Amino acid sequence: MYVSKVKKEQGSKTYYTYLIRESYREDGKVKHKLIANISKLPMEYIKRISLILQGEDAGESAPLKLWENGASYEYGASYAFKRLAEETELAKVINSRKTPWRENALAMIIGRILYQGSKLSLVNQYKDTALWELAGHKYGERPDVEKHCYKVMDELFKRKNRIERKLAKKHLTDGCIILYDITNTWFEGEYKDSKKITYGKGKGGKVGYKQIALGLMTNKEGCPVGVEIFKGSVSDQTTVLGQVKKLSKKYGIKHAIFTGDRGMLTAKKIDEISKTDFKIITALTHQEMTKVLEKEDLQKDLFDEKNITEVVDSETGMRYALCKNEKEAEKERETRKSMIGKVSALLEEKAAVTRKRTPKKVAASVGRIFQKYKIEKFFNWDVDENGGFSWSLKTEVIRKEEELDGCYVIKTTASKDELSTKEFVLGYKNLQKVEQAFKNMKTVMLELRPVYHKNDERIETHIFIVMLAYYLQWHANQKLKPLFEADDVGKEKRWTFQTVVERLKSIRKTENLIEGIVVKKIVSKPDEEQMKILELLGVKLM
Repeated sequence: MYVSKVKKEQGSKTYYTYLIRESYREDGKVKHKLIANISKLPMEYIKRISLILQGEDAGESAPLKLWENGASYEYGASYAFKRLAEETELAKVINSRKTPWRENALAMIIGRILYQGSKLSLVNQYKDTALWELAGHKYGERPDVEKHCYKVMDELFKRKNRIERKLAKKHLTDGCIILYDITNTWFEGEYKDSKKITYGKGKGGKVGYKQIALGLMTNKEGCPVGVEIFKGSVSDQTTVLGQVKKLSKKYGIKHAIFTGDRGMLTAKKIDEISKTDFKIITALTHQEMTKVLEKEDLQKDLFDEKNITEVVDSETGMRYALCKNEKEAEKERETRKSMIGKVSALLEEKAAVTRKRTPKKVAASVGRIFQKYKIEKFFNWDVDENGGFSWSLKTEVIRKEEELDGCYVIKTTASKDELSTKEFVLGYKNLQKVEQAFKNMKTVMLELRPVYHKNDERIETHIFIVMLAYYLQWHANQKLKPLFEADDVGKEKRWTFQTVVERLKSIRKTENLIEGIVVKKIVSKPDEEQMKILELLGVKLM
């Protein structure tokens, strides 16, 4: 910062204006911005302020007693994620030129990480954060939610396909593994202007609520490149072919390996995809796995956690990887044992009744038990003509089921030249990264809900903003891996992404005032932890 003296002649008179300015670089050019007009201060003060800003001794009589602190507001997190958006080129992906529209869009994206809530609540943070100041707004002046949020969202919606195409070009290549999954989010209230919010089968245990479905596409590392919303009643598998066509036509990916869960990539969908230049990776259902084992005459001991066995279908050429997870095996055994115990106790109560009963009513009550617990295959049961009830366990069926505990089969249509066994197994396991993305987008940090917008375009843009916020979070997490990996566990665990954000938020910018005029703004000095975070993110405070 420095004091600039501006001379202006008007007729026979000469006027001087004294301004505090700050120099900065943008796109390789030196620019200047106005901090304060201090022309009304006495000349003695102006000279001393100039010396102070130059770092020189202003003398014992310098007006330090008149120097006071003004507003203090969050700066570190807003600045760090703004720099991250520039360093990852997300800013350029949104728009190649730095414009007010782009800066406001970035403010909403970064704001989703720092201050979850409505766009109105984000605007109302204008006195407590540097977020809007970094977007080009004057600190202390409230942005207009209609002009600087809603209109910006409408423009972002128009550019959504272009932005996703650029992200795909940046993170996807021909022949790569692409991860895809679908989830839903529920809504409360009236949404009469929406054609996509409707009743459907909820995935999160929510019953009786309207919902929409959203499909997320990422690269094999879990970096998001596109999101799309569907009607809440849509079936997962019906979205697959559309996503393959989207990859081909919109993103320019001519051939790749599409990875989805077993409920999505059914045999019919795999046949449809096989007619394109795309291959698939998915897993078998329990029933499909049993059929493959019988068809290929495979032994159960081929399933191993460390040494994965690959089998090629003798007729179709489909490649299968036989995998096992010992932890899941233990969970499945404990769950089955618990369920059988509960059902056995209920059945024993019915068997203990000696009075005459209506057989149909007894059978119906037993049916309700099995409908609830869904383990009828493990039981023999019978109701006689007097309503007497008897039951027994199918021990051989239980034994065979136990042999497959923790076992699963992953399949692919990709050739060995395209993917090794290890690569396609890892490709399927990486679907958990999409599940992690959904978790972050819906609950943990970004809080997609509640959605305050009422029409489909605004709702889709809101979800797109959340996805772009996760894009930034994903990149931040990659840079912060050393911090998380060196952390303790259990009660001694220190670091989460949210903790990082809060630590950065405590780096503040404070106004220095003289006679009520802002003459300087000072950023608080980061402590050791904060410096470590900034170094990992590659951010130097300014």
